[in-house]
Amino acid sequence: MSEDKQSSTHFGYKTVATEQKADLVADVFHSVAAKYDIMNDVMSFGIHRLWKRFTIETAAARPGMKVLDLAGGTGDLTAKFSQLVGDKGEVVLADINDSMLKVGRAKLRDRGIVGNVNYVQANAEALPFPDNHFDIITIAFGLRNVTDKDKALRSMQRVLKPGGKLLVLEFSKPQHELMRKVYDLYSFKVLPKMGDIITKDAGSYEYLAESIRMHPDQETLKQMMIDAGFEQVDYTNMTDGVVALHKGYKF
Repeated sequence: MSEDKQSSTHFGYKTVATEQKADLVADVFHSVAAKYDIMNDVMSFGIHRLWKRFTIETAAARPGMKVLDLAGGTGDLTAKFSQLVGDKGEVVLADINDSMLKVGRAKLRDRGIVGNVNYVQANAEALPFPDNHFDIITIAFGLRNVTDKDKALRSMQRVLKPGGKLLVLEFSKPQHELMRKVYDLYSFKVLPKMGDIITKDAGSYEYLAESIRMHPDQETLKQMMIDAGFEQVDYTNMTDGVVALHKGYKF
């Protein structure tokens, strides 16, 4: 990797110093944390719930398992995993952003989800967990915000048990030209206006739209997971590839 590539990275469509990106992304999520759930429903017309349900089904968590919900935000996946792994299991909701973590913790505690859930502020690139620790790792709509995605994938592979699986749910590349055009129009014209109305923060939603376009497409992410040491990697497109669920195993 060249000196130039190491010293700069993308923040949406902007090029910024690598060491700046984490702080810039943090500012976005500090800004949107309180209204994050509302915006998810509005932005996706509620379809994000179906994408997450499919992720949960694919994870196939069982009683007693240890699950890491990385970039877990407001805890949608953690809530379901908590039920599935039971009293003898453990779910760790990890997020780099303390505002998101606080919203998630308050939401889950309000719903009585306590006991088998722990909350950890963590950077995906350097996960603070032992080797071979988790049965399942999920990262939903979080990988695109990570500065060094390859490093993060290697870190996830390290803390996953042999036989464990990683699930990456992320916005991806629509498969058909018409869907791409509609999606672009929606992302760059409608979405920032929604953000402005609901959160008084159009800029953060412009970044989120741009970050989706800068994220690796389906085949590129598949290869990145293979390069990080995952095996039997495949993916499922949903909503014509607007979102893809990538799955890989550690053996």
